[in-house]
Amino acid sequence: MELDFSAWLQLFTRWFHVVLGVTWIGQTYLFNWLERRMEAPPEGSAGEGVSGQLWMVHSGGFFKVQKLTKPRVMPTTLHWFKWEAALTWLSGILLLILVYYQGGLLLQYDAEMSNGAASMLSLALLAAGWLVYLLIWRLPFAKNEIVGGAISFAAIMATAYLLSPIYSSRALYMQIGAIFGTIMAANVWLRILPAQRQMLAATEAGEEPDMTKGAWAAQGSKQNTYMSVPLIFIMISSHFPTITYGSDMALPVLGGLILAGWGGAKLMRG
Repeated sequence: MELDFSAWLQLFTRWFHVVLGVTWIGQTYLFNWLERRMEAPPEGSAGEGVSGQLWMVHSGGFFKVQKLTKPRVMPTTLHWFKWEAALTWLSGILLLILVYYQGGLLLQYDAEMSNGAASMLSLALLAAGWLVYLLIWRLPFAKNEIVGGAISFAAIMATAYLLSPIYSSRALYMQIGAIFGTIMAANVWLRILPAQRQMLAATEAGEEPDMTKGAWAAQGSKQNTYMSVPLIFIMISSHFPTITYGSDMALPVLGGLILAGWGGAKLMRG
């Protein structure tokens, strides 16, 4: 039997991507769940700097989780949740390269753009998506999440519409999904982690940490949960081509999947 190296590489990359993605998204939802379930400790029972606590039971053990606004003593080992995001994103980019940039599935049959140019455009759009996302959510009226979400949705659908003459419908869906995934990974590395490091540095210096940085990081984490569900919808849409990207209503279906994903995330968040 002849070894199909490309097929095996795609298979193991998909496996790696899914496993790391489950781990990353699971952690994101866990911490967002903890934030919502934290209760103020009884007065005088938890010590200074404890803003919330939660008791849980799992796997035969009992766990007490506390949220500290300013730890008095820093632990020797502090766990950071970051590599799951980086590796999920990197494996997703490798899949884009293997399946679309090199796999012949990127362009519309009558597209005037070359495959190389379309591939470079695809990568540029990942960076542009992150920058536009930051711009939207830095606008004063985006403090209202419904307004910010509406503007974001309009930007997503406008992008999909403008790309539809270039990319195949399947590639278009994945491009939007890749933009979501890039924003999520960038939120972790360029938004959440820097804010956490700055707050940690202030704590270690004996200073009061800037809680506005914590709020900015928390918003990014919350929005990651909202992007994750439509992203998964988009990923599995390739298994149902006749009712998703292959239908005559591909763009409205994409919009519906995104809105349904946001609604599903809202229900999951409680």
